[in-house]
Amino acid sequence: MPSIGPNKPLYAAIARALAEDIGAGRLRPGDELPTQRELADGLGVSVGTITRAYRAAERRGLIRGEIGRGTFVTGAPMDEYGAAEFEPTTPGVIDLAVVRPLYGLDPDLAPAMRELARLPALPELLHYQPNAGMRRHRAAGSQWVSRFGVHSDAENVIVCAGTQHALTVTLSTLCKPGDSLFVEELTYPGLRALANLLKLKMVPLPTDGDGLIPAAFESACRQRRASALFAMPTIHNPLTVTIPEARRREIAGIASKYGVAIIEDAINHLLADDPPPPLSVFAPEISYFIAAMSKVVTGGLRVAYLVAPKDSIDLLTRAVWATNWMTAPLCAEIATMWIENGTADNTLGHKRTEARDRVNIAREILDGFELRCNDFGHHAWLTLPDPWRSAAQFAEEARRRGVAVASADVFAVGGNPPVGVRLSLSAPPDREVLSAGLRKLKQVLGAGPGLGSAIV
Repeated sequence: MPSIGPNKPLYAAIARALAEDIGAGRLRPGDELPTQRELADGLGVSVGTITRAYRAAERRGLIRGEIGRGTFVTGAPMDEYGAAEFEPTTPGVIDLAVVRPLYGLDPDLAPAMRELARLPALPELLHYQPNAGMRRHRAAGSQWVSRFGVHSDAENVIVCAGTQHALTVTLSTLCKPGDSLFVEELTYPGLRALANLLKLKMVPLPTDGDGLIPAAFESACRQRRASALFAMPTIHNPLTVTIPEARRREIAGIASKYGVAIIEDAINHLLADDPPPPLSVFAPEISYFIAAMSKVVTGGLRVAYLVAPKDSIDLLTRAVWATNWMTAPLCAEIATMWIENGTADNTLGHKRTEARDRVNIAREILDGFELRCNDFGHHAWLTLPDPWRSAAQFAEEARRRGVAVASADVFAVGGNPPVGVRLSLSAPPDREVLSAGLRKLKQVLGAGPGLGSAIV
């Protein structure tokens, strides 16, 4: 282990040394670490110091403790806030790790730029504007969220700089450091990073084949107070599950009963074929609904619409001011144009068609394996077969073979994540590259663990 150094707390320095050893390949996914007592004796420090070091490393996703088995390297590097570092752009590696919005089908920006140039009010878009967004941009947001089945006045819509900003605004308004946040046991990594940044305690809730289990949610509500529930009920990331309508009603009823705010990320809602109404529809008075354009139109525009209860709009607007002042009016104007002239809907249609074709490719190539996906989704969930026992080890072997995937460890809140990986079907530039990556994965699945240096 590298030198601890005199200027850092011992536990932090030990956690950093673990990260360095993992990054350098001295520790590999699946490796078992010494017990806390063994490492404490070896380094000449207290067991309490090692306990804090292991906890810090686990928060970063570097290691995982399993009851009755020990502590193991996950191989899913995180930054200090818990954000995943997929390194998808490594030369020669096919990216099936990061879900990208089918960039090749993005709208043509040139017509929008020509229309912008003809706007009499163009200079206003370079000026400071109201924190919640210009009136016509909020009205366009109201029009956009109606496509999800959410009907709201423009005054209840806040224009945010993407989903992550909307989450930052919402969580910083609803929660204070130390508060509990209910989440599904596998959840969006960006939410994990933000919860760590805001010093929130994530409380994982179990799921099944229909998503979040209402009885488990109510049991958690009885046992502890939480400020909010974060959920992605349609084409869940990473499990692809869509919660049925009856269960959504039950979850909303429980949240209302115990006064738990609902934060709903609807990023994939429009990709689904005839999905149930959003969870927020069943409890609008406590719901914060986020409808972004990134996955269905384009990622770089960075526009999302936050629909919130009327009595929270002022506080949320102050959070926008504190974090970003406002969403760039130029971006919000382009989003407004595309919503009003049909470009957003046309793009969504093209991307759904391409997504369906890619899903069919994945189902064909990985036929015989436990693959879960939505007909129009951008990602799939692959449960690893025996003898695979570690998703992180599989991800490392796949990368050696030339394919990047996202291990369950990246999404897990708490211990013992499932042995599975998320596959991005939308990141490869075309279907041929996707097919090549999936065939390589099939080879790794068939070869099993322990390939080591034989993989090139």
